Amino acid sequence: MNFIQTEVEGVWIIEPKVFLDSRGYFMEAFKKEEFEANIGTVNFIQDNESQSSFGVLRGLHYQKGEYSQAKLVRVIRGQVLDVAVDMRKSSPTFGKHVSVELSEENKRQFFIPRGFAHGFLVLSDEATFTYKVDNAYAPKAEASVLYNDKSLSINWPIEPSQIIMSEKDREAALFVNAEYFV
Repeated sequence: MNFIQTEVEGVWIIEPKVFLDSRGYFMEAFKKEEFEANIGTVNFIQDNESQSSFGVLRGLHYQKGEYSQAKLVRVIRGQVLDVAVDMRKSSPTFGKHVSVELSEENKRQFFIPRGFAHGFLVLSDEATFTYKVDNAYAPKAEASVLYNDKSLSINWPIEPSQIIMSEKDREAALFVNAEYFV
């Protein structure tokens, strides 16, 4: 696997080695020893999966305090723009984001440590998105940052009129009003 550190500390892009032949392909999606040697110890406890259609935007979500989650995300089918926003007040990259295209073709993965808001936008007709987390979901600790907050300067590559999102995400907090990590 190729581990690529991004400009935001703790956020990584992971490119697996893909072995292609006439039957299809094979790859190791996760190898604990390699992951820990490059990124560090993370105890993933749950795998989640979602399916969404073109224009669906999920996020920017995070869980506060002791319920914070690290995530290792990838796309099994389709294509998304995946975004992580640094919510760590003490970080030199506080308020900055990293975005990466994840697709069934490039098979890239994206590691997002605790202390980040996360979201993705579906760019293909449909996408199947999967992710590992290191902490259980806690509804009382969930929070969201508004996806199009101008202070974040995230370039979402489709027209706002094409974006489909939940009411909860539409009413998310502006970054300036969000609850941050220390």
